[in-house]
Amino acid sequence: MSVARLLAEDLNSELKRARVEIRQMMSFSDEDKIGTIQPHDNALVVTLRIGGYDVKRVMVDQGSDVEIMYPDLYRGLSLKLKDLTAYDSPLAGSEVVEVEFIVVDAYSPYTAIVARPWLHALGAISSTLHLKVKYPFGDQIEKLVRSQSRARQCLVATILHQLVAESLAPVEEDS
Repeated sequence: MSVARLLAEDLNSELKRARVEIRQMMSFSDEDKIGTIQPHDNALVVTLRIGGYDVKRVMVDQGSDVEIMYPDLYRGLSLKLKDLTAYDSPLAGSEVVEVEFIVVDAYSPYTAIVARPWLHALGAISSTLHLKVKYPFGDQIEKLVRSQSRARQCLVATILHQLVAESLAPVEEDS
């Protein structure tokens, strides 16, 4: 048997044994900004499927390390105290990511906030500039697209809430 044939057989058997995993690159480009009003500084607000319901006004906060749920959503999902230990948050498709939410009884224009643990569990990347979240799903890259108008509505609601709170606050008199 020739040396070339032995090398070819060795190479062929090595290729058969090796499992080459090809992953698509997740990135953002100017094309991802199409459909957004630029420039902007809006929050990344999406709709997620949580507990079998499409939940609007969910902010993706890549700077936070906890997922937050506000009381309206907690009550709307008919959750009980025992449900606070772990919670499934399904996305588009059949991807399910289990995260733990902290219920915060405070005003927020958002129904929930998902943060780094959710992004990491999903293997996702987010871009506030492009107002999108991308994550691997099988051999595809899926996208969660923002609702820029909802983000702006949340900002207005926050400003109005702050104005009302300030007008109701007791006025301190100078002595």
